[in-house]
Amino acid sequence: EAYRYFIYGQKAFYNKDISTAKDWYLKAIKNDSSYFGANLMLGWTYSSLGMMEQAKKLCLKIYRDKDKMYPAQQFAVGNLYTRLFGTPQDQIDNLRQSMVLDDQVPIEYYMLGGDYSSLYLFDKAIPEYEKALEIFNKWGSKPMWINNYTELGYAYHQTGQYKKEKKLYTKAEQDFPNDPDLIYRQAILSLSERDTITANAYIKKYLSINKENALSEAENKSWLGTLYNEAGIPDKAEAYFRQALKLQPEDPDILNNLAYFQIDKDRNINEGIELIDKALASDSENYSYLHTKGWGLYRVGKYKEALAFLEKSWGLKTWWDQELCLHLEAAKKTVANIK
Repeated sequence: EAYRYFIYGQKAFYNKDISTAKDWYLKAIKNDSSYFGANLMLGWTYSSLGMMEQAKKLCLKIYRDKDKMYPAQQFAVGNLYTRLFGTPQDQIDNLRQSMVLDDQVPIEYYMLGGDYSSLYLFDKAIPEYEKALEIFNKWGSKPMWINNYTELGYAYHQTGQYKKEKKLYTKAEQDFPNDPDLIYRQAILSLSERDTITANAYIKKYLSINKENALSEAENKSWLGTLYNEAGIPDKAEAYFRQALKLQPEDPDILNNLAYFQIDKDRNINEGIELIDKALASDSENYSYLHTKGWGLYRVGKYKEALAFLEKSWGLKTWWDQELCLHLEAAKKTVANIK
């Protein structure tokens, strides 16, 4: 019975229905409290939902029994532990040790790719993502989820390998037809290649799927802003961010999206700071909002104030954030030089 619930949880997790996955894992554990796999995946699920206190508490509970586990289980819980308490490099080291036991586990190559990508080391990420897909192909099965394609595609995009990216998405369409994350990346690729006709077709399709999933008009506008921003079309990005804000002027995430865009792209830093102050008024402990405020203060030369916000943001972050890390290090260096 516990195993059945666990399988339901796995299906929900890889379909990105994380809340449902959490409920199934909890049911599995209720039937068998010692079920390692269910406890481990519940830890990942908690962290994916931003429930970091619960994730860390559960991880430490599992980790205490590490010496009683089989080696493969030790490395598996080590992956969660390093993700929650360590750095991407710690995660990479743990995964490399795990591969000594078995070098044909695609999830481990996928995770390695993710760790390198999180450090912006896309040239190192690409062969790891490719190896994961190679193993799935050898098995004659499709990958676990669309991320195996979209994250490799993103790495190709960041390294300017648009032809490889397009070919990859053609294969991804066969395994995950009409997946919104795939369509989103295809739209960005088309816009980056200045193929507006194809891009508009993808965008229309993407918005149609969002409508079926009950996304609000404001959420769609905000997503379009992010899409055009990533495609390097800032004027359209700003227009969509502003449309989203007009529809939901008090939404802190929408305020943050426009604020960070204005600050990071050096378009209107003072406006960005005003916007993020409104977001922080509704949630003063949101690490992303604090990051935006700190980066804005840094950009206007208020380095000591910036450092305080960035340090607080770092202490509250859920996952490794390389951009925040770089901004924090810049602030620390600048403040140290002032002294």
